[in-house]
Amino acid sequence: MTYTSLVYITPVLGGWLADRYLGQRKAVAFGAVLLTFGHFFMAFEGDGSGYSNDPTLNIFWLALALIIVGSGFLKANISVIVGQLYPRTDMRRDSAYTIFYIGINLGAAAGTIIAGYLGETLGWAYGFGAAGIGMLLGLVVFIFGKPLLKGQGEPPVPAKLKEKVAGFSLEWLLYGVGLVGVAVIWLLIQFQDAVGWILLLSGIALLGYVLKEAFKLDAHSRDRVFAMICIILLMPIFWGLFEQAGGSVNLFTDRYVDRQGVPTSLFQSINPIYIILLGPLFAGLWQFLGRRGWEPSTYAKMGLGIAQMGLAFIVLVWGANAAGDALVPVLFIFLFYLLSTTGELCLSPVGLSAINRLSVRHMASLMMAAFFFGTAGGNFVAGFMGTLMGGEGGHGGEITRDGALDIYWTMGLVAVGIGVFVILVSPLVKKLMHLDTLRDDDVSDDLSGQGEVAEPIGPGAHPATDPRS
Repeated sequence: MTYTSLVYITPVLGGWLADRYLGQRKAVAFGAVLLTFGHFFMAFEGDGSGYSNDPTLNIFWLALALIIVGSGFLKANISVIVGQLYPRTDMRRDSAYTIFYIGINLGAAAGTIIAGYLGETLGWAYGFGAAGIGMLLGLVVFIFGKPLLKGQGEPPVPAKLKEKVAGFSLEWLLYGVGLVGVAVIWLLIQFQDAVGWILLLSGIALLGYVLKEAFKLDAHSRDRVFAMICIILLMPIFWGLFEQAGGSVNLFTDRYVDRQGVPTSLFQSINPIYIILLGPLFAGLWQFLGRRGWEPSTYAKMGLGIAQMGLAFIVLVWGANAAGDALVPVLFIFLFYLLSTTGELCLSPVGLSAINRLSVRHMASLMMAAFFFGTAGGNFVAGFMGTLMGGEGGHGGEITRDGALDIYWTMGLVAVGIGVFVILVSPLVKKLMHLDTLRDDDVSDDLSGQGEVAEPIGPGAHPATDPRS
């Protein structure tokens, strides 16, 4: 939990530095370098004792610190670059982020299978080493693919990065700040109890800073910040439920589901595989509905996502109760992952698209980092929900079938209720977005098909409200 939360906290620093100085492209490249080293350091194996006198334990902490800080520079900024390739009012943005999401999960599925297979058969040094090779290849592709970015993600003031500070260029000094961050995280990750307080205090500070910056903007831009805060507040709710798949639901599957001989760990690959299969359908669906003016607003889509996540738990409980005292048929686990995945596709890529579309350019990475920060809150919510199962968060503690089903039923009903509420208030949040006055940045792109199918509009906006009509 500590590691996952820090992965979603550090994008705040990486996003702020990218907005102010580095630009998204340089920040992503630096983050990818740190991630590559982090994964390679994970390949060092200790003596298995786990004690502090094992020197490789410090290498392990270093590897995690490099991955955490690397994610901080990469995670939010690469998401922003995707949005910069499309005009703000382009109807294809949600579909573009869905395709981007498919790519992420293609790597997740392939990585899980390849690293897991190598780890189980040859040793975990080979599994983690393969992850490092994969990250290195990704970095090479990103560097040589720079022309495809069409000049997006560059520093806001390139000349400023060349200014000398204490004898170093500002750019290299900022990279030094990143390395100092690695040392700080190396210490923090060894004191896990402090992370909860860090999450709370940094969340309050981030909200205060965002509000302070919002009141410097014009009225419509300020309202859009408030709309983005409404979006971010949904993240802990959804991910707190979704992350049960890797915790209590995984343990429930191991103990009470008829897995037909399939190892429990393999069920963790179902979600990314579903995303790869269903992502193109959702990408096409949003464009199909958008052309006809039927596309739900961003907030309504996210409400649908939370409702589907709740329905996933309800279906699992129905299936378990129908089975009586027998093992739960594995079909209901597949249905659980199906509904949670369709919920994710209605919420996460759509949220990424909305945050990028609504942000003013000089706050784009910061607001994207705030979006991921909400996911960090979701991991802590997931931990709390896991404790409701009994024992240590449901990860090896006392979990009973009936106790888990009672909690899942409550989670499901509450989530459906929240989803319906979000759908009902979505028109109010849509008003805060002021889609009718949203203007495109000059992205100087020549994406094929831009003017071919329909007037590019923001998701949920009717062609009559297109600002260019």
